[in-house]
Parts: sequence; structure tokens; C-alpha cells
Amino acid sequence: MKKHILPILIFLFSLNITAQKDRDKIHALKVSFITEQLDLTEQEAQKFWPVYNDHNKKMSKLKYQDMRALRKELKSNIETLTEEKALEFIKKINSIELKEHKYKQEYAAKLKTILSAKKIIKLRVAEEDFKRKILERWKNRKNENRK
Repeated sequence: MKKHILPILIFLFSLNITAQKDRDKIHALKVSFITEQLDLTEQEAQKFWPVYNDHNKKMSKLKYQDMRALRKELKSNIETLTEEKALEFIKKINSIELKEHKYKQEYAAKLKTILSAKKIIKLRVAEEDFKRKILERWKNRKNENRK
């Protein structure tokens, strides 16, 4: 039994490292893409990236930790869900969505002190373009692996 546990642990650890490397690579590509699209000056970049990264950390926590935990709890209790419990879930979802809205407003206010309105719009377009390109790459890889 012990002979099997170590290889499994090593395999799982290596998967985690590979996933982290992929995330780091995607993040680096995103930074490069956004910097190029916005044509940031050195002063803008120094102020912009800490605000941008902080905002993304907050949003990730909301979406991937808080909301995911709530969905998981909801999914496991869906069959035995009472009306009161359902209302409680709705309140929790609304609370997370309000937090998300608040974070977005704070982020927009901070960006206005760093970038012009035109560059803020370019940022949104660049983020959407980047997402689309990453999804296309992922789909192409997936299709290549099938062949």
C-alpha cells in the first residue's frame, strides 16, 4: 500500500506545479498583451499594475472561493432545500454580487486617477480580446489532442 501512495502523491504534486506554471505563463502573457494594447507610459504602468493585480485578487476570491463554496453547498443540499434555506442562499448570493459591484466601483474610481477614460475603455476591450484568444488557443489544443 505504501508503495502506491508515494507515486500518487508525486503525480498530484507535479500536476499542481504544472498548473501553477501554466497560470504564471498566462498571467505573463496577459500583462504583456494589456501593456501593449494600452501603450502605458512607465509612470502609468507603475501605478496601474498594483491596482489591477489587487482588483483581480479580490475578484478571484469572490468568484472562485466564495461563490464556488456557496454553489457546492447549494448543490449538495438541493434535494432537501427548504424555502427558508433557499431564501438564505439567495441572500448570500446577493451579498457576494453586491461585494463584486462595490469592488468594481472602487476599481473604476482608482483607474480614473491613473488612466484616461479612453485607456480604461481600451483596457476592457483588451481583457475581452485576451480571454477570447486564450479560449481559442485552448480549443485548438483540445482539438489537436483529439486527433
